Amino acid sequence: MPVPATKESGDVDSLYIFLLVSGLISFIILIGGMVIFIFKYRRKTEDQKSAYITHNTLAEFLWSFIPFVIMMIIFAWGWSVFHDLRRVGEKGDVEVHVTARQWAWTFKYANDIEINSPSDKKLVENDPDSTLLKPEIVVVPVGKTIRFILTSDDVLHSFYVPAFRNKMDAVPGRRTTFTFTPIEKGDFTVFCTEYCGTKHSNMMATIRVVDGEQFAAWQAEKIAGMAGANNKGPAERGEALFKGSLGCSGCHSIDGSRIVGPTFKGLYGNKRDFADGSSVTADDAYIKQSILVPTAKIVAGFPPAMSSFQGRIKEDEIKDIIEFIKTLK
Repeated sequence: MPVPATKESGDVDSLYIFLLVSGLISFIILIGGMVIFIFKYRRKTEDQKSAYITHNTLAEFLWSFIPFVIMMIIFAWGWSVFHDLRRVGEKGDVEVHVTARQWAWTFKYANDIEINSPSDKKLVENDPDSTLLKPEIVVVPVGKTIRFILTSDDVLHSFYVPAFRNKMDAVPGRRTTFTFTPIEKGDFTVFCTEYCGTKHSNMMATIRVVDGEQFAAWQAEKIAGMAGANNKGPAERGEALFKGSLGCSGCHSIDGSRIVGPTFKGLYGNKRDFADGSSVTADDAYIKQSILVPTAKIVAGFPPAMSSFQGRIKEDEIKDIIEFIKTLK
């Protein structure tokens, strides 16, 4: 395992070492004793009879009571470690909302700073044709309690950081928590450990732990960038949503290529054919319905894989997405 990078990970390692050592000692006593007894008390002649053996109250008590005490220690220790890993009711010094979707993680801070994963600028290395994009980096300060609030837009995912010795499922329709206190600075990889589709193994992100001053400077830079982004036009904002927080680029292309869902190139104003044999001209109403109720009309040749954005997207954002789609001739 990597070097423990959080306060909680050291406790997990200590408990794990105790389990290994106590398990090894128990194995030696039990199996070693059995082997010794097999040879020492084996029958030496054909007519030899076993001696009459009475019970030993003290021995019987000890071999029951000592394992019981060890099991209770493991239970109490494990409960304490588990409680520290979860800490559901605790508000962290830094709180981040994490949204999982096929196949990326999106991070949004309490002050609305948003880290979009994947980034439209960083393609996966050694795979120029890949539609999966290289994740961005979420930054947190060292020595502070960090609380990630997890959910999923589509299927079950699992947020796992080996260096933190912690894992939590991201469940559609539910919110779960992932709490940690980093004690080491550096970059730590996030994996999805619940099989979630064809690009599951590439669903990664990076948690960068920095000192407090660096974190404050990073926040100020992001806030300044957000202020500049607010001056963009509707199509530009729609493009940012497409490539960023909504994760549309993971399933829909803008160059006519086929991914999971149909391409957005040439969509607006053109005919759409559906799996039930019907068709419609793609206008504002159709695009809005496809975002909010994607199973209402399934495009022919594509699976009904898209989850609804009902309650997760604002009306203005839908308008911006439509304006962006209009530019994709």
